[in-house]
Amino acid sequence: MSVEVIGEAVEQLDHEIVRQAAAAVLHYFKVERKQTIVTIAEFTAALEEVLRGLGFLTSTAEAQPAALPGLTGPVAETSLSRLAVESGDGGELLFFPRLREEMRQQLSQSPRLVRFNGLHDCVKRLVGARRWCDRCRAMSDQIVGYLRQCLDENHRADCALVVS
Repeated sequence: MSVEVIGEAVEQLDHEIVRQAAAAVLHYFKVERKQTIVTIAEFTAALEEVLRGLGFLTSTAEAQPAALPGLTGPVAETSLSRLAVESGDGGELLFFPRLREEMRQQLSQSPRLVRFNGLHDCVKRLVGARRWCDRCRAMSDQIVGYLRQCLDENHRADCALVVS
C-alpha cells in the first residue's frame, strides 16, 4: 500500500525503510489511536510525517535524504545481521545480550539517531527460516520491542531509533 501512496518517490527510498515506516504508521493508528478504519488521506499524511522525521522529503516527486532537524551528534549505525552472525549457534540466548551491549555502546557516543539495519536477514538467521513466516514476524517484533526498551532504560528521549 505504501508504494502506491508514495508513487514516483518510492524509487528514491529504501524499500525496507518505507515498509517499516508504513508498519509503524499502521501500528500507531491501531494501537495508539485505537482506530480500525484509516482513510488514505490520514495514512498518507502520517507516513509523510514519519518519512520527513527520518530525513526524507516526500512532498516532491524525488525523495532525497535531508539533514534531521536538530541532529548535532553522530549517527550510530549497527548491522543486526552482523550481530546475529557473531552470536553463532547461541541464537537468541547470545543475540539479545549482545544487542543490549551494542545499544549501550552506541548510546555512549551521545548520538541523535541510532540506526539498526539488516533486521530481515537477522531475523531469518535467528529463526532458522529460509522464507519469512509467522515466527519471523514475531521475532522481528520482539527485536524492535527490545531495542525500544533498551533505549527507554537509558533515558534517551533526545535520541531517535530507526530499525530497518
